[in-house]
Amino acid sequence: MNTIPTIFNEEITPYTAVGCKERIASTGISAIVLNRPGQYQRRQFFNNLEQTGFDNVISIESCAPHYDIEDLAQRFPFVRFILPENEINLGEQINLAASEIESPLFFVLRSDMKIISGGTARRMAERLSVNSQETDEDSAQGSEKKTGFIRLCTVPIIVNSTYETMPSLCAPVTHRRKMRTIFFEPSNEGELSLYPFDGIGIYDRQRFINTGGFDITLKNPHWQLMDFGFRSHLWGEEIALNLHLKLSCEIELPPENYTVEDSYRRFYLKNLAPVFRSDYAHLPFYRFPSFLFKSGEDLFSAWREFKVSRKWVKKNKFRWRCDARDVTSRWDNVSIPQDGA
Repeated sequence: MNTIPTIFNEEITPYTAVGCKERIASTGISAIVLNRPGQYQRRQFFNNLEQTGFDNVISIESCAPHYDIEDLAQRFPFVRFILPENEINLGEQINLAASEIESPLFFVLRSDMKIISGGTARRMAERLSVNSQETDEDSAQGSEKKTGFIRLCTVPIIVNSTYETMPSLCAPVTHRRKMRTIFFEPSNEGELSLYPFDGIGIYDRQRFINTGGFDITLKNPHWQLMDFGFRSHLWGEEIALNLHLKLSCEIELPPENYTVEDSYRRFYLKNLAPVFRSDYAHLPFYRFPSFLFKSGEDLFSAWREFKVSRKWVKKNKFRWRCDARDVTSRWDNVSIPQDGA
């Protein structure tokens, strides 16, 4: 596998941008649209975003031919359409879009979703802001991550086409000695989620960049989200619910893919295997025999992957605030289905 990125957007896929990215507001929050395959009312969708009052909109397109882009770019000059040369995974899409915006907050949503509660973009940003006195106090105490907003990522309530609340908050569980997630319905303000379901949520851009964004070397979207979520919580960040924010989704969301492959092995070495000691983390050599046995790889390949992850952990060792067990314990009160699914 490739070397783990050590800085945000260390490798950027080639792309073409259409649209002038005209600023239509100054609310502090922009929208990032991830387009799902299918036919959608694109004009109405962008009209709705315009009425909400986002500063800008970044629309990540597929690499297939598009025949409406020029027309849409003229009609909606605040939208910048990004056309990658090749198909890119979920994390790459969000990383790429985040590098294109200037607003301190960005709202990731899908092209088949509609904001049905939450107010204007300005109101969303105000709701997630902390007052300047709190920010100054945090800075005085030596905090390097405070940015004027309450958390790294705020996730919404998601309802289906019949307005039934979907189980979109996720909690980590261990099943048959493998890490996976279960999903539960949101109910209380500030409830924690391991990661933003399907990448959907409002992100603090500076915090997102500070944590390195998504690891694009993880090709499986589930383990990519798991890696982002675990790393965020391990490094002292928070991903949590805001009850005022609600989205509707027109289609059934695809099931999670828990396949244990290269992405899982890298997720394991980066997040579950490191040992936390008071103020730093390290990936000890004694973890290797177990990793080799469970990986199914030959000795040389397993050692190469182990060394890559060990180097990454060493570089970031002082970012840790707890270990994986501490993270999973935050959801001890979540009910686990009888079959362990």
